[in-house]
Amino acid sequence: MFVCHVALQGCLKLDQTVYGITADTGGHIKYLLELARTSISDPTISRIDIVTRGFDEATLGPVYRAGRETDGDLRLVRLDDGSAEYLPKEALHARHAQLCEAFGKYLLSLDELPDVIHAHYADAGVLARYAKEKFDIPYVFTGHSLGAVKREVSDRTDDALETRIAIEENAVEAADAIIASSRDEAEAQYAHYANAESGRIRVIPPGCDLSDFEGAEVTPKVANEVARFLNDSDKPIILAIARPVRKKNLLGLIEAYAASPSLQDAANLVLVAGCRGLIADLEQECREVLNELLAAIDKHDLYGKVAYPKFHEPEDIPAYYALARQSGGVFVNPALNEPFGLTLLEAAAARLPVVATDSGGPNDIVERCKNGTLVCPIDPEAIAQACLEIVTDRSQWVRFASAGGDAAATYDWRSHCDVYHRLLEDLVRVPVRVPQYQRLLICDIDNTLLGDRNSLREFLRWQASQSDDVALGIATGRSFHSAQSILASEGVPNPDVIISSVGTQIHWFDRDRSCFVEDAAWRRSVERDWDRPSIDDVANEIGLRPQALLEQRTGKASFFLDGRDKQEVERAFRSNGVSVEVVTSHQLYLDILPAGINKGSAVSHVADELGLLRARVAVAGDSGNDLGMLRSCVHPIIVGNWSDGLGDDPALSHAYIAKACHAAGVLEGVKHFQARGSW
Repeated sequence: MFVCHVALQGCLKLDQTVYGITADTGGHIKYLLELARTSISDPTISRIDIVTRGFDEATLGPVYRAGRETDGDLRLVRLDDGSAEYLPKEALHARHAQLCEAFGKYLLSLDELPDVIHAHYADAGVLARYAKEKFDIPYVFTGHSLGAVKREVSDRTDDALETRIAIEENAVEAADAIIASSRDEAEAQYAHYANAESGRIRVIPPGCDLSDFEGAEVTPKVANEVARFLNDSDKPIILAIARPVRKKNLLGLIEAYAASPSLQDAANLVLVAGCRGLIADLEQECREVLNELLAAIDKHDLYGKVAYPKFHEPEDIPAYYALARQSGGVFVNPALNEPFGLTLLEAAAARLPVVATDSGGPNDIVERCKNGTLVCPIDPEAIAQACLEIVTDRSQWVRFASAGGDAAATYDWRSHCDVYHRLLEDLVRVPVRVPQYQRLLICDIDNTLLGDRNSLREFLRWQASQSDDVALGIATGRSFHSAQSILASEGVPNPDVIISSVGTQIHWFDRDRSCFVEDAAWRRSVERDWDRPSIDDVANEIGLRPQALLEQRTGKASFFLDGRDKQEVERAFRSNGVSVEVVTSHQLYLDILPAGINKGSAVSHVADELGLLRARVAVAGDSGNDLGMLRSCVHPIIVGNWSDGLGDDPALSHAYIAKACHAAGVLEGVKHFQARGSW
C-alpha cells in the first residue's frame, strides 16, 4: 500500500527537525515522522511519501526550498507554490489554489497514484479533498488541534480563526475517515463541526516513544537547579511541564497552590515553563504569561516554595520527572483543554502519579493507565485537594505510581500502526457482498468479550468461520467511540453493529463506505421522551453525584451509585412522576435512560432491522447493565465471571451460565445453544 502524507505547516525535514524553530514546527511534525518511520517498517506498506510546502527564506536557510529528499524508504516532497516566503498556518489559506495545482503536478508525475492520502491539519485537508475529487483517492484527516476548540476555550474569535474553522469543516466533510487521538476529541471537540459524522471518526491514540522516561534517574544538574529556589528541597514536588501559554493554565495551578496552606506545608511547586533568556525577548503571549506567573508568586509571597528554572535541555526532562518521583511528588497537567496529553504518559512511564485536567485526552489516559486523578481545570480547590491527597497518602501514591507502567505498552507506535493500517486497508479494499445473516450474537465488551486475550483469539477464530451466517454485534455501557477504540486496539474486526451508551445509540457498519453510520430512527426514539431537566431535578433532590461531563449525552444521564439501592432511586423518580429506566452496574455506576430504552430494547430493534426472529438472537453479558438484554432474550449467556447478582437472578433462570470466563464463556454458551439446535 502506497501512503501519501500531507503536512504543509512549519519547517519539516526528514532528519534533525528543529522543533520550535517556528511556532508551527511542533508536535504534529514529531507525530508524523514517528508514525511514518514505524509505518514503513510494516511489509504491508510499500511506499510512503510526505508532502509539505517548500520555501527559501533567508532567516531559515535554503534547506527548505522546493524539491525532494529521501531518508531510507521515506521520501519528502516540498511543493513549489510560486512563493519563496515562509508562511505561518494563519496565512496558508491564501496559497490554496497554487498548492493544489502543485500537488496535482506531483501526483501526475508518479508512476502510480497513492492508495490513500493522510492529511495533517486543515490546509492539508484542502489538498487531500482536491486529490479525492480529481483522482478518486480516499483520504483520512487528522486535525491535531482544532480551531473551534481554541475559540471555545479562549471565548473569543477573529477572521483568521473563523477562516481556519471553515477550512476544517471543508476537510472533514469529504474525509473517508477522521482520526482522533482521544475520546474527548471525537465526542466533544468534533461536536463543534456540522460535517464531522460520528461514524467516520476513529479514535486511535498516537504512539509514543517513552524509553527515555522508563527508569529515568535524577541528575545533579536538575537537582541543583531546583534546590536553589527552595527553602526545603526535601519536600514532595508538585511538577508541571508546559509552554507558558494561557491554555496550559499554569497561572491556575499557582493560584490553587497559593490558596492551600496545607499543600504549601506538604509540598513544593516546580514549574518547567519553557526556556528563556530575557522575558522581554519572548513572543507576546509567552511574555505576558510569564510576567503573570512571576507576579502571582510575588503577590502570594511563595518565594522558597516555588521553583521556576529558566532553561533546560531536552535530555533534562526525564530527570525532572525522576526528581518529582524520588520526592514522593505528583505531576500536574492543569490545561484548560489538552487534546492528548503526552506529558502524562511521560510521567506515567517515569512512575510518577498524575493530576490532570478532565478536559481532553487525559480522560482516556487516566482511564487506561489508572495512574492518577482527573480534576476540573478551573476549580483551584479540586486541583489542590487532589495533589494533597496523593502526596500525603502513601498507599494511593504507590498504587498510582505502579499503574503507570502500563503506559509504554498501551501507547506504543507499533500498536498504533496495527490499528491505523487496518483502517487504511478498509478504505482501499473493494467492498464484498453483505451476507444474508441467519443469526445474531450480541456481546458486552468489558469483562465479557474482553478480559482474556487467549480466549478472545479463540472466539475470533470461531466468529470468522461463522461470518457468513452470524452477525456480530456489541452492546456496551461505553460510548460508541470508546467501544470502537478498545475493540480496534484488541484486534477485534469491525462488528456489524455497535449498541453503545447502555443502549441509547446504535451504529451500523457500512461496508461500502468502510465506516459506521448512526441509526437515525433509533436516535429519534431515544430523544422523543427525554426530559433531562426533570431528571436533574430528581437527581439533585436525592443527592446523586454526576459522572464526568463526557459520560453525559442525550438519552443518558450518568451518576455514581455511592452505595444506594437501585430500588430507592427508582422510587424517587416514580414519586416525582418522572418515567425513566434505571440501570446500575458493578455496584458503582448509575445510568438514567428514557423509559423503555435499554440494551434489551436496542437488541430487539437490531433484530427487527435484520429481519430475524427473536429465537435467532443470542446475547452475552456479565453485569447489571446487561440485565435488560439478558432478561428479554431467548438465548442469554452469562459468562463465568458475572457480577451484580446475575447468576442468582430468578428472572434469568432460562440463561446459560458458563463455567468459563470472558470470551471463552461466550463461546461456551453459543456452542451450547448450537448443540441444542435452538439457535
